[in-house]
Amino acid sequence: MKHNGYEFDNYFKNHPDMDGFFGKYGGAYVSDELKRAMAEITEAYFTIAKSSKFIGDLRRIRKEFQGRPTPVSHLERLSGSLGNVQLYVKREDLNHTGAHKLNHCMGEVLLAKYMGKKKVIAETGAGQHGVALATAAAYFGLECDIYMGSVDIKKQAPNVARMKILGANVVEVTHGLQTLKEAVDAAFEAYTKEYKDAIYCIGSVVGPHPFPMMVRDFQSVVGIEAREQFLEMTGELPDAVVACVGGGSNAMGMFSGFLNDPVDIYGVEPLGRGEVLGDHAASLKYGTEGIMHGFNSVMLKDENGEPAPVYSVASGLDYPSSGPEHAYLRDLGRVKYDVVDDEETIDAFFKLSRMEGIIPAIESSHAVAFGMRLAKQMERGSILICLSGRGDKDMDYIIEKYGIR
Repeated sequence: MKHNGYEFDNYFKNHPDMDGFFGKYGGAYVSDELKRAMAEITEAYFTIAKSSKFIGDLRRIRKEFQGRPTPVSHLERLSGSLGNVQLYVKREDLNHTGAHKLNHCMGEVLLAKYMGKKKVIAETGAGQHGVALATAAAYFGLECDIYMGSVDIKKQAPNVARMKILGANVVEVTHGLQTLKEAVDAAFEAYTKEYKDAIYCIGSVVGPHPFPMMVRDFQSVVGIEAREQFLEMTGELPDAVVACVGGGSNAMGMFSGFLNDPVDIYGVEPLGRGEVLGDHAASLKYGTEGIMHGFNSVMLKDENGEPAPVYSVASGLDYPSSGPEHAYLRDLGRVKYDVVDDEETIDAFFKLSRMEGIIPAIESSHAVAFGMRLAKQMERGSILICLSGRGDKDMDYIIEKYGIR
């Protein structure tokens, strides 16, 4: 398929390029020492990704341990309350550990095992990536250090407990805003000292090459499954596909299945409390080109050109940049990026819970909210939403802050 004159037939073969760039975005802006570590990971990944044993092991793990494929569900009652447009959700909340994150964590830790590493290191915001990596580390018998900001530790207490039960060492990050960016900073610093024996398992399609590519590839199972399931259920493709975007792993996984189809694709960022810098985390809408955490993309900057403070009601979305592939797809016009604020998100959280019996993660509720908004604008058709995670982790926080609506 062509979009704005751009051919998507061989998109995944050509993106990223050999240096890890999606157009001008991506790359590996790290020290010479870490460049060698990244080159080692890249070489190992390209070797293992073509190995029938690795592919077979991963398929078996997905089926027997993760419970894949996850289903697609028709939201009949919610759709009826909005008009004629039919809403569907890809149920990553039913993936083991309750979110899409385990899709790439099992792949990354299997790669670490192949490389002879003894430990995995990661950051987490909402705790879903941390839980998933702790799960994968327990499964494969590796040590696991998870860096998490103090603010997120308080907001996500159930996930912190799960990580500790799974045997992970949760390292509290107390500097700066004490959220996701600071957790990434601390995890990178630790990895710089331990890279010979450890691998940094980045939790999204961000960071230096090869991670944006690698995480996308592991997450593409979401879009591949969803496309096949939707065709089987309805006999046609959806008119629109929607996913929330922080760093953007669930979105890239979902979008991967549909980039070459005549389908509208929407990425939804957190507008938080509003458009003032510091009140949101919508880097693709309000950011400018910049380098952080080893990659070039778009980011929200303060007056000094440094990463700006960000905010979202969803701990997993409060990051001042987005994956380089998202920036590239935005510039190509293939994916449209929009925003949803806290209030609309929480309304969607309760509506999906009450009308369909599905309690979504706050992150996923951004995508549900936008899907509901889009359904009201469209006269007819269908929308497929990536429900990236379940809301168990968020219930205490929601009840404390918003009560029961």
